[in-house]
Amino acid sequence: MATKTLREISLDGLWNNNPALVQLLGLCPLLAVTGSVVNAMGLGLATMMVLVGSNFSVSLIRNHVPDAVRLPAFVMIIASFVTVAELIMQAFTYELYEVLGIFIPLIVTNCIILGRADSFACKNPILPAVVDGFMMSLGFTVVLCLLGAMREILGQGFIFSNMQLLFGPDAVHWKIELVNDYPDFLFAILPPGAFMAMGLLIALKNVIDGKLKERAAAAKTPVETGTKRVRVTGKIS
Repeated sequence: MATKTLREISLDGLWNNNPALVQLLGLCPLLAVTGSVVNAMGLGLATMMVLVGSNFSVSLIRNHVPDAVRLPAFVMIIASFVTVAELIMQAFTYELYEVLGIFIPLIVTNCIILGRADSFACKNPILPAVVDGFMMSLGFTVVLCLLGAMREILGQGFIFSNMQLLFGPDAVHWKIELVNDYPDFLFAILPPGAFMAMGLLIALKNVIDGKLKERAAAAKTPVETGTKRVRVTGKIS
């Protein structure tokens, strides 16, 4: 397997192989908790902590774990980091932890976490594994927040509500009301709205990828060089 550069790993996580838009992993929590930006960001940060920690640990022990117990060992590592994430949220963001509910412990079963551990971290040194975990989770978190913003704006007419659940009392006034007396659009808040918003994001990414491929193909088009015969008519004085 060809070794990827850190730049390639970063681009894979953020765009080329984004876990939410390309691999379509972790869709259950992604669609379930993205009713607001704060919920999306809370789950994204918890997932980031678990993915970076598990990738680091799996890469660290990759040469010492036999294949027979590889997957059970990975699951135990992931479960340990999920427990740590739960305890931290219970200590510092308890109300947000209550809002997110079962989706925090369910990070253990998130396909992104185990998938990166098995396909990348166990085959690469610590630094690439950590960068892969961070960038994959960052790409996942960005999509979560975009979905949360879209659904919060379309569904309720404001954005950044209840940010104090994650950032403390100073964030109470971060709420931005975009439309006065906005009639709630229930479809955007409910799960069908999440599917529609996710489809729009995937379609937008595909359009952008298509444009980029067209530009790359145009840039590679060979330019004819060499001498050409020019015919001149008339008199030249």
